[in-house]
Amino acid sequence: MTDRFTRRQLAVISRVCWTLALCVVAVPFIFPFLWMLSSGLKSAAEIFGSPSLIPRRWQWHNYVEVFTYQPFARQYFNSLYISLSVTVLTLLFASLAGYALARMRFAGAALVGLFLVSALMVPEEVTIIPNFFLMKWLGFIDTHIPLILLPVFGPHGIVATFLMRQYFMALPKELEEAGRMDGLSRLGVWWRVALPMSKPALAAVAIITFLHSWNLFLEPLIFVSSLEKFTLPLALTNFTDPYGVPMWHLQLAATSLAVVPILIVYLIAQRQIIESFALSGVKG
Repeated sequence: MTDRFTRRQLAVISRVCWTLALCVVAVPFIFPFLWMLSSGLKSAAEIFGSPSLIPRRWQWHNYVEVFTYQPFARQYFNSLYISLSVTVLTLLFASLAGYALARMRFAGAALVGLFLVSALMVPEEVTIIPNFFLMKWLGFIDTHIPLILLPVFGPHGIVATFLMRQYFMALPKELEEAGRMDGLSRLGVWWRVALPMSKPALAAVAIITFLHSWNLFLEPLIFVSSLEKFTLPLALTNFTDPYGVPMWHLQLAATSLAVVPILIVYLIAQRQIIESFALSGVKG
């Protein structure tokens, strides 16, 4: 009885020690986020004049001024609908292409895979100029169409395709064969059998794609010039005074608002993401 009680005490002490150690390790990662939140509630002079996490005077009107200084609500909506559009299209095309690479045998399949892998080795900065001239020729400059098409069919879309391919290869073929025996076409098997079983991989691709599109800066900087068509990364750099000096209190308040959708998406799908990365390397 005494030994069992001692073991329980040791287990509790060990758990407390591990929790404290993890809290200490998490401080360097959490502190910048807390500093951002608190600085968004300070005046411009207080941010660097007397650094502290707790504001002396809570400047709640900073969040109101963010929306009056520039069309921030419109820019917020731009980022939101662009990221959602990119996410939905990437899920559609990546799952279709990933299923084809995992299950269909056709001439040149190895060559297609080699071409996709080689495309990943080319930095996006190298292709930005050809893409600019292509979008200019198509008449898409100063529109949101390049911000939707390029992430879907660019290197990020290829990564999403390979992630879906790895997951589809780990699925048992017997279930798909049963669907074919029930009269489903190849497209029907993908829609009714493969997709419902790949929810963890879809969740992982969705959140990674959403984060990638939400944080895009170079592409909006190149293709968009109108203030009302800016996305959030561009809008955050536009909080400056007439002399070009950053207005840190407004910039940090706007940044605090910009991270809200990211936190929501991650909290919803974090379990599926962990499961997807654990299972995507089982086979292939």
